[in-house]
Amino acid sequence: MRMYSPDLTPPWKKPKPAPEVPADPGLVVEEPRTGFCGAVIRCEAGTVTLEDRFGKHRVFPLEPRGFLLEGRVVTLVRPKTPPRRPARTASGSVAVPGARARVARAGRIYVEGRHDAELVEKVWGDDLRIEGVVVEYLEGVDDLPSIVASFAPGPDARLGVLVDHLVPGSKEWRIAESVTSGHALVVGHPYIDIWQAVKPSSLGIREWPAVPRGQDWKKGVCRALGWPENTGEAWQGILARVRSYKDLEPELLGRVEELIDFVTAGGDAGPR
Repeated sequence: MRMYSPDLTPPWKKPKPAPEVPADPGLVVEEPRTGFCGAVIRCEAGTVTLEDRFGKHRVFPLEPRGFLLEGRVVTLVRPKTPPRRPARTASGSVAVPGARARVARAGRIYVEGRHDAELVEKVWGDDLRIEGVVVEYLEGVDDLPSIVASFAPGPDARLGVLVDHLVPGSKEWRIAESVTSGHALVVGHPYIDIWQAVKPSSLGIREWPAVPRGQDWKKGVCRALGWPENTGEAWQGILARVRSYKDLEPELLGRVEELIDFVTAGGDAGPR
């Protein structure tokens, strides 16, 4: 049977509790048993790493009364740091924590469809709210000239338009060429659909499949990849894999940035 042994150490001989000091990076302390003196460069669960003036690193346990700070015995503890906010937005811009959305500008950015709008919102949404730019979607671009004329863009209400499959000689190219307002900018990417602007590697596929002419492109992609032919559900799965601008092709990135710059900074431009 284990007997209880009371602590008979007189109170005046018991060590006083050492003050707790956060092991913040750069704090210079000494480990008294080894005499190693250095600055904190890392503090993890149960250990602290010090670096001396020669660049040498040593790892020590975080024990009570385990270090000297300016000659005083202290207990190093892990710093209580708030959760870090992302340094950048999904578009790669510097994040502005707590920034309020700006009142919407008169200018707008038009995209072809709902999927285009959802992708732009996911990657550039933070930037657009700060700049006060609203993105709206059209149902195709066949009536683009009349839509631009109805919007009546001007110096204080510029209009940017993002078009799918804008390649020389295409129907979309001819439509874009017919927009002549100096306060409207029509740009586009070369892909048949906005789906293709998502990098295949981000979706875990080698490449986007080729779909024979005359077939519905989205349904053809779903069949080729073995996905259910519910294109709305397929798109939500694609969109979920987009985390930042790094998941998108540069041909789309440059065009969206160009439109944001045009609508917010102004300047005359024609179709391109």
